[in-house]
Amino acid sequence: MTTLNSLEERVADFGRIPVSTQGRRTVFLRDIANVADGSDVTAGYALVNGSRSSYIPVVKTADASTWDVVTALKAKLPEMRSLLPDDIEVNYEFDQSIFVINSVKSLLFEGGLGALLTGLMVLLFLGDWRSSLIVIITIPVSVISAVLCLNLAGQTINIMTLSGLALAIGVLVDQATVTIENIHQHLEMGKPKRLAIYDACREVALPLLLILLCILAVFAPSFIMSGVPRAMFLPLSVSIGFAMTVSYLLAQSLVPILANWMLKEHQGHGHTPEAVKAPGLFDRVRSVFMSHNCKLLASNKLVVGVYAVLIVGLAAWGFAVIGKDMLPQINSGQMVIRMKTPDGTRLERTEEEVSKLLTLVNDAADGHLEVSSAYVGVVPTNYATSNLYVSTSGPNDAVIKVGLAEGYKTNIQDLKERIRTMVHQEMPDITLSFEPADLTEKLMSGGAFTPIEVQVAGRDMKEIEGYASKLVGKLSQDDHLRDVRIVQPLKFPVINIKLDRQKLAVMGLSLQAAARSITASTSSSRYTEKNQWLDPNSAYTYQVQVQIPEFAMRNLAQLQEVPLVAGQARPVLADVATFSVDTLPGEYSRIGPRRFVTVSANMHHQDLGSATTSVENAIASLGQPPKGILTEVKGMSSLLTETLNSLQIGLSIAILVIFLLLAANYQSFKLSLVILSTIPAVIAGSIAALLLTGSTLNLKSYMGIIMSTGISVANAILIVTNAERLRWEYRDAGKAALDSAALRLRPVLMTSFAMVAGMVPMALGTGEAGEQVAPLGRAVIGGLVASTLAALYIVPQVYALLQKKTPLQDPSLLPDHPVAVHPSLSTNGSYKPEQPLRNEN
Repeated sequence: MTTLNSLEERVADFGRIPVSTQGRRTVFLRDIANVADGSDVTAGYALVNGSRSSYIPVVKTADASTWDVVTALKAKLPEMRSLLPDDIEVNYEFDQSIFVINSVKSLLFEGGLGALLTGLMVLLFLGDWRSSLIVIITIPVSVISAVLCLNLAGQTINIMTLSGLALAIGVLVDQATVTIENIHQHLEMGKPKRLAIYDACREVALPLLLILLCILAVFAPSFIMSGVPRAMFLPLSVSIGFAMTVSYLLAQSLVPILANWMLKEHQGHGHTPEAVKAPGLFDRVRSVFMSHNCKLLASNKLVVGVYAVLIVGLAAWGFAVIGKDMLPQINSGQMVIRMKTPDGTRLERTEEEVSKLLTLVNDAADGHLEVSSAYVGVVPTNYATSNLYVSTSGPNDAVIKVGLAEGYKTNIQDLKERIRTMVHQEMPDITLSFEPADLTEKLMSGGAFTPIEVQVAGRDMKEIEGYASKLVGKLSQDDHLRDVRIVQPLKFPVINIKLDRQKLAVMGLSLQAAARSITASTSSSRYTEKNQWLDPNSAYTYQVQVQIPEFAMRNLAQLQEVPLVAGQARPVLADVATFSVDTLPGEYSRIGPRRFVTVSANMHHQDLGSATTSVENAIASLGQPPKGILTEVKGMSSLLTETLNSLQIGLSIAILVIFLLLAANYQSFKLSLVILSTIPAVIAGSIAALLLTGSTLNLKSYMGIIMSTGISVANAILIVTNAERLRWEYRDAGKAALDSAALRLRPVLMTSFAMVAGMVPMALGTGEAGEQVAPLGRAVIGGLVASTLAALYIVPQVYALLQKKTPLQDPSLLPDHPVAVHPSLSTNGSYKPEQPLRNEN
């Protein structure tokens, strides 16, 4: 037996297969067909930078790291090239890891700059570089420890965990700053350094623990969330929780040790500072602050009432008018364009239109189109490819991914609008739509092509199409909606072949035989006779199929001449069938027994919440739909409603947990209300900051509001704890409130200004991920500013009002406290200063 040494010889051997023998004459396959190592019937083209290519998308699993996948893939490229012929070039075009890595670098830079600004704030208030250095040292130690804990918890370094760590940097200094400031206060009392450190740490240990628990309680509801909110919030909550817990432990261990090593004894040791030092700038500020609070205390009830009505009203109004989105709009430099030519357009014509479109995109981007990849047509049916990766519906459909040059800065919404305008003028026959390009946005969309999708479902396809067309016309009138279209191809041209069963029976033909002849002639014998050949040398399997060249089946007359009986010129298809040209839906979509079509739309300079409201109003304006027709808003719109509801419920649960936690600590519901009185100011301040900066209420900004809630509670706890101690001493709630606010003025301002300074780089949104995390920083800054003012001016008023008539009774339930008065008071109520203010037993 002769061994076949080349593929050409094997192909030639196929041509020597005899087809028919008539006497001495043998008809071989090569006599009636071209035998070649070819390709299947062309169904689609992959284009990279406008050239036909074999394009391989690589998708990572849910638990894999993007950076690890990209690194491993790049390492495998040399091996791939070695297995391919020299004339085949393998290039690595682009990936999502660039955005991820740039985002990591941006967040690290913003976190480092925030830590530096935080240290400068501490230096400004305390005037001691050693104290600032101690605070700054706790930041990297806390962050590194938190990263280690994240690794142990199975988390990765990603946008959410980094956002949590960057957000926590401002909060981390809260614990260390309060401890350092309290040490300075005790040093100013003339105490020896070691005693001052010990007393200061003991004094703030319980309040700081309570603050830690309250902040952790704010993020605890993320563990009971589900779906997208849980996936987004849980990594952030875990990273903040670890960082805060480590920060508290450091504030009670590392900070006092470093303070003992680095701080100097206070000048004027053993003397009263006021006797040897004139009032400084901060003393004058404190004096002005106390005078303002004294004036407010004179109209205590009016101030609290006006605050309650005004701040709640502003918060409610702001929540109603602010735009609502799933995620902030970002300019990632990437776009995904879906282009459709008229239904039935041949694949080659669609490819030509894609080339024209890429030229227009490059012109609209001022020549800064760096890379493009497109898929035109559909994936061949013999490839098992999920529509998740290639979701085209016909030869007239193309999906194009575009990457702009790194240095090109433009508003992506305005660029899309320029492309739409140019396409409308120069390519009026095509339909254009933009789809999510960012990886996070793709995940959020849940498979939807656009943020706005309306499903119109029913039983009768004509009724569904009619109602959907009316909805498209209505939505097209909205100035803020773009790319309004019906996703499914509903007018795909078809040739109806109606076979006459009686003629088939007379000619001895079957319906199945006729159908097989039509299929083999119009596509390939692969659909009727599966035949594969195994190459013994390479172990590759080849599909062996017979097909009529595409150019040989170009009109109806050629289709009518398809023979039905092998070896006979008659009968042909025209003898037993009638032909008509019609249009039918190119694909059917179903939910259970119902067919549906999808009306999709993009937004232009409008938030998702407002766009969803506009769509719902448009549906309502069409009146009652025909019987059996159901409409439902899908896409990110439904996810937005679900997510915001989940976040609001989570925030409410967190506030309730904090309230109960405070009540358990203080044994008083009234003191819990005093501390929580700052929360409306947080919401109003955060929303005001978002409105002023043109940001929307989204997942990121909501995180900022939740974080600000925890910080506002922390400031109020410092004031209320001290006020309650002073109330036992003064026996006057009003005086205790004023003195406590004045005494805690510096630590409250220090922590608030330090955190605001730490959030400024994030709020400016200067880095690669800046637009994504900027709303978070802005919400935190707005909430902190408002809550700080509320803590300093409103909390003392609320405390004085609620605690004015509260008796001086010890709420302790311990059995060794038989006397129902505070242990620092005698049985007749007189104060005994030689006894400690708190029972140490």
